[in-house]
Amino acid sequence: MRRVLNQYPAQRDDIADLVTRRPLPGPGLPQVDPFLFLNHHGPQTYRPGNNGLPFGPHPHRGFETVSFILKGEMAHLDSGGHESVIRAGGVQWMTAGSGLIHAEISPASFKRDGGPLEILQLWVNLPGRLKMTKPAYTGIQREDIPAIPVEGGTVNLVSGSFGHQRGPIESLTNVAMMTVELEAGAHVDLPAPNGRAVFFYVVAGAPSANGTRIKLHHLATFAPDGDTITVTTEALATILYGHADPIGEPVVSHGPFVMNTRQEIVRAIEDYNAGLFGKPPVIR
Repeated sequence: MRRVLNQYPAQRDDIADLVTRRPLPGPGLPQVDPFLFLNHHGPQTYRPGNNGLPFGPHPHRGFETVSFILKGEMAHLDSGGHESVIRAGGVQWMTAGSGLIHAEISPASFKRDGGPLEILQLWVNLPGRLKMTKPAYTGIQREDIPAIPVEGGTVNLVSGSFGHQRGPIESLTNVAMMTVELEAGAHVDLPAPNGRAVFFYVVAGAPSANGTRIKLHHLATFAPDGDTITVTTEALATILYGHADPIGEPVVSHGPFVMNTRQEIVRAIEDYNAGLFGKPPVIR
């Protein structure tokens, strides 16, 4: 079993009235290659007549965004013509690739009625050979995600494999992602294949990983000395969990662009300003 090396607290960094915590990047932990960034929005309850999510049209290039809608709803629109509203339990997986402009906003019904909201957005890097791949988007609802029973809980498998099942998203780089919902007294063995980077963030509760208690809103890192992470709980817990092959390439980022060199960042800005990412989606 892999030893826990450290655990890093999420830093509070609210965006307007949106409660936001960010464990990655953070002090002492710039990335968990290929995982670059995680924003944990909420949990909170919006009043009726609210302004909704503040993420109007903005560009990306060179990586993928994966959004887990734990509570509430989120609408997606982008310059590639993709549009959807994903409800609680669903996931949005967007490959920005060569460049896309997207908006992540609240549907009109949520702004009118309000309600609970909790969303995780994870950025996953792409290797240089795929950074200019064609943009793509997939939105899946909770009922499209396999809910695999484990001892005292459920593994919601988004991509990759767990046991004999595969998730509905086929990642370009074979990234495995899942949410793990556990009750008190749960016991589950999570795969952590040798050579793969592990992503382990505690959304709720304080589960133990291989005997080490991981604090609420902390990201744990693990030694490469095993192929399993055994999770046990004394109370309700939710974990965002994944594993992937490290890319091992230079990471140069500037706002919404993640490339390998400064020159590629300059080119991304020039291409965006020249309109090569397409027309921004129209917010109705």
